[in-house]
Amino acid sequence: MLIWGDVLDRVRRPVYAVVLLAAVGLGYLAAPMAGSHWTIVDVGGYRGVYNSAYIGVVTALAGSLWLTLGGFYVVRDGIQRDARTGVGELLAATPLRNVRYLAGKFAANLLLLASMLAALAVTSVVMQLARGESYAVDPVALLKPFVLVALPLLALTAAFALLFESVPLLRGGIGNIVWFCVSLVVMLGGQSAALGAFGVHPVVRSLAEGVRTKGEFSLGLTYVDRPLRTFEWHGAALGWGFTGARLLLVAVAVAVAVLPALWFGRFDPARGVGRAAPVGQAVVHVGGAGFAFSGLTAVARGSAAGRLLVGETRILLRGVSRWWWLVVGGISAAALAAPVNLLPVLWVLPVLIWSRLGAQRTENGLDGLLAAYPAASGRMWVEWLSGVALTAACGLAPLVRLAVSGDWDGVGGWAGGVLFVPALALALGTLTRTHRAFQALYLPLWYAAVNGIGAFDYMGTCRPLVFALTAGLLLTTFVIGAFRRSRR
Repeated sequence: MLIWGDVLDRVRRPVYAVVLLAAVGLGYLAAPMAGSHWTIVDVGGYRGVYNSAYIGVVTALAGSLWLTLGGFYVVRDGIQRDARTGVGELLAATPLRNVRYLAGKFAANLLLLASMLAALAVTSVVMQLARGESYAVDPVALLKPFVLVALPLLALTAAFALLFESVPLLRGGIGNIVWFCVSLVVMLGGQSAALGAFGVHPVVRSLAEGVRTKGEFSLGLTYVDRPLRTFEWHGAALGWGFTGARLLLVAVAVAVAVLPALWFGRFDPARGVGRAAPVGQAVVHVGGAGFAFSGLTAVARGSAAGRLLVGETRILLRGVSRWWWLVVGGISAAALAAPVNLLPVLWVLPVLIWSRLGAQRTENGLDGLLAAYPAASGRMWVEWLSGVALTAACGLAPLVRLAVSGDWDGVGGWAGGVLFVPALALALGTLTRTHRAFQALYLPLWYAAVNGIGAFDYMGTCRPLVFALTAGLLLTTFVIGAFRRSRR
């Protein structure tokens, strides 16, 4: 009952719907139309005929690619949510053991990810029938890749989400970035024989053997110059050795999930005393959450809009280490001195700060307090402008180089990125009410832009589409905010 209740609670959250829709969209891209230049799986310029075996494996691979990354951000809040809501205090008074509690959280995480995988399996059936190259649906051939290829990786994702929550250093945004790097290594390295137990090497080898022309295997959203040619493929021979390796992977996931029982205090105050607020701060408790405010010695002068912008910027940048600013300053100096485009580096460093936009007021339990603000829509615009100011400050050195060299098209692209990134963060934070959604979507978007995928380039050349998307994101944020205020 505890497991099922946990699953139902998290399924209702907006971030679940966002990641699920992205997964279904990726499933759609895994089986593109015959003349499409976009693909998820490229086997040396070929793709399989859209039968059950091929549709099943490419959709399962797409699911593994996205849910290993995006699903992690959905399921990793189970323990912290129990601590915030007071459920942990109740559990601390029960005889429930650490191992059983962690096993229950692991099972809930896995069920949540499996529900997304099930939606992808349904999508694969729809795509096979929609493409019309084969109407004979083979349930075994279609579902086998989901069970043997994708599900063990999701078990590992569910386990590491639990482990990261129990380790203080990995509990916050740093852990999200670390997992992004780990998931890339697993998914890209897993295509080789060296990491075959973790990845999909036997499937890759079978697909490559189906193509007589030698070529590279590519897994991930890719633009191809020519539409892929087709070949017949009826599935990989995944024998007992492969099945045993996948079961071993699940066993490793279970061991990782219960490992924190060695140090997890299970919300016992005697094993984890909260820190007092620093001197000069007051802590206001709203909705069960503590929010610290520093005392202000003087009221800022200037217009009301200017004071609000200064205040929002201070809130956004609160707690940012001086070392972080030193790193930004050092890279900015290098960007001025060296003929290298360091804008992508400078525009990935603030990812943890951007993710606060639209989300921190909810995560700190201040929604009810800020609902009394007389001009909520104006505050939304100022919050976005504080993100714009941060983005512009981080990218100032590359802007100077672009202007000095007369690259005005690049300046336009820079301006588009300055407006777009905080708009994306604000929209996702407002929609999902959590900082993890932006971190889950921005890092892959940044990775695609850095790797030269033009459709995702938001910081290169001036593109009207970026400005149009920014306007659409701001409009969406405004509509969501107005709708929620009307329901109060």
